[in-house]
Amino acid sequence: MPQNVLFIDRRKFMWDGEVRDSRADAETRKTECETQGFETQVVEEEGKFLLYTRRVVKEVVVEGEPPPA
Repeated sequence: MPQNVLFIDRRKFMWDGEVRDSRADAETRKTECETQGFETQVVEEEGKFLLYTRRVVKEVVVEGEPPPA
């Protein structure tokens, strides 16, 4: 079973949950994820290809009133 979390260069990547048989399949999905704003890494394990993704939060939106102090 692949690791769900992988740290690369002190950055946390999450496995997308799919095991791919070919690098071409992994690269196709990698390109799709990158167009959606994700950073990606393809990792080969035992002849299978795993895609790990991460997205940096650029803005935090908080709705509503703050709680009373």
